[in-house]
Amino acid sequence: MKRVFSLFNVVSAALLGAAAYAYQEVQRPLETPAAPRLELQERRPVKVKVYFSDAQVQTMRPETRTVQVTQDTPVALAQAALNVWAKGPQTSGSLPVVPGGKEAPNVWRRGTHHYVNLPADYLTLRYGTSGERMLICTLTRTLLEGGGQDVTFLVDGRNVETLWHLDLREPYRAQDCADQ
Repeated sequence: MKRVFSLFNVVSAALLGAAAYAYQEVQRPLETPAAPRLELQERRPVKVKVYFSDAQVQTMRPETRTVQVTQDTPVALAQAALNVWAKGPQTSGSLPVVPGGKEAPNVWRRGTHHYVNLPADYLTLRYGTSGERMLICTLTRTLLEGGGQDVTFLVDGRNVETLWHLDLREPYRAQDCADQ
């Protein structure tokens, strides 16, 4: 008489059971993943001090403006201030430093150092020395109002020696623009 529970029969039965289990698992429908929850960050108002030029392009005129930010980080506040700076002043007696329609420079911060990337079309402004100084100094004073040590300027992502007249190889500090 032949044995029913021979080694061959036991291994074959185990393999047949494993194959049936695997077949059932493969045929089962996949679970639909849950959609990710989108959490919109709430915007909140923050006051920043932004500098513009006077009508004679001799002195800087501060304006306190309220900007909407989603993060209370130095970079977010600095970028919001530069966006307001590019739009121009709201008070009479102050002049915008760049013509309307020019995009705001991008800013980032490493430690206490600000880096401002001026768009390439700022090279077409062709300001004189006082206009260029007003451009650089209003940006510097606006950024350093929110903290920081100095501001380094780039044009279109590259280090440049000058825009037109002023030396941009070294960072600008608040005292560099104090006499404005």
